[in-house]
Amino acid sequence: MKTIQFREAICEAMSEEMRRDESVYLMGEEVAEYNGAYKASKGMLDEFGPKRVIDTPIAELGFAGIAVGSTMTGNRPIVEYMTFNFSLVGIDQIINNAAKIRQMSGGQFKCPIVFRGPTASAGQLGATHSQAFESWFANTPGLKVVVPSNPYDAKGLLKSAIRDDDPVIFMESEQMYGDKGEVPEGEYTIPLGVAEVKREGTDVTIVSFGKIIKEAYAAADVLAKEGISCEIIDLRTVRPMDKEAILKSVKKTNRLVVLEEAWPFGNVSTEITYIVQSEAFDYLDAPIIKINTADTPAPYSPVLLAEWLPNSEDVIKAVKKVLYK
Repeated sequence: MKTIQFREAICEAMSEEMRRDESVYLMGEEVAEYNGAYKASKGMLDEFGPKRVIDTPIAELGFAGIAVGSTMTGNRPIVEYMTFNFSLVGIDQIINNAAKIRQMSGGQFKCPIVFRGPTASAGQLGATHSQAFESWFANTPGLKVVVPSNPYDAKGLLKSAIRDDDPVIFMESEQMYGDKGEVPEGEYTIPLGVAEVKREGTDVTIVSFGKIIKEAYAAADVLAKEGISCEIIDLRTVRPMDKEAILKSVKKTNRLVVLEEAWPFGNVSTEITYIVQSEAFDYLDAPIIKINTADTPAPYSPVLLAEWLPNSEDVIKAVKKVLYK
């Protein structure tokens, strides 16, 4: 094993897949000459050249459309958005073309494409740069949605996403690019749609994904000192969702808290809540609690932002509430 940063794990995954398959290429704003806005494509232009690592204009709708069209001629593009907030400019190509090509062509065309970049808040970036759209994309049949929380998962999942014959939304975080973690020296992949129990526990299940899961880890450490055992599940893939992993855990702990950095109405945690109450209702010893951001655009003020974002204290209170403590 070696210890590398999250951004290096992303770069390794893309580079390894581009060496493996000449139909894979990367395009996006500042991915080439600048080595990526977050240095996640550092050195790739030097290795693969400007035909496979392509700097684009600030025109998300245009280069998303070029990439989607190129899948129909045998290519496997990786499209980087500087932030998924900017994907809204190109969302017509994602929703109306990438997600529907296979069905609308009667299976004649696949659409093997990865749209990747940072999601959710990253500090004081204001309301239009701090949004989480996982549930938007997961609501679309034809798309797969992946949100890794550490370098090991990021590399293995991204390699699988690039090899997948369906469009994959691969969502990262600006605040995780510098995170370090152990990654194997050799080849490995992680299958899409498989959650992982990151921490075994017996008293309550906490389900989360992406960078906000760190708040669950912090809460579990505090609660352990009080004799409360938390089981933490990292979804890793939002769609397809590994509901069996969630149900298995809830049937063991009989309590569920869902932590998600997203607005509270109609999100991923809402779907999880429905699944558990419909398929494991008799195992629940308390109502499910979901923890989300405040139901407002993200504030710029650091004091308000701290109140807006879920934190470990919110998780601790929720766990104690489902335990009636």
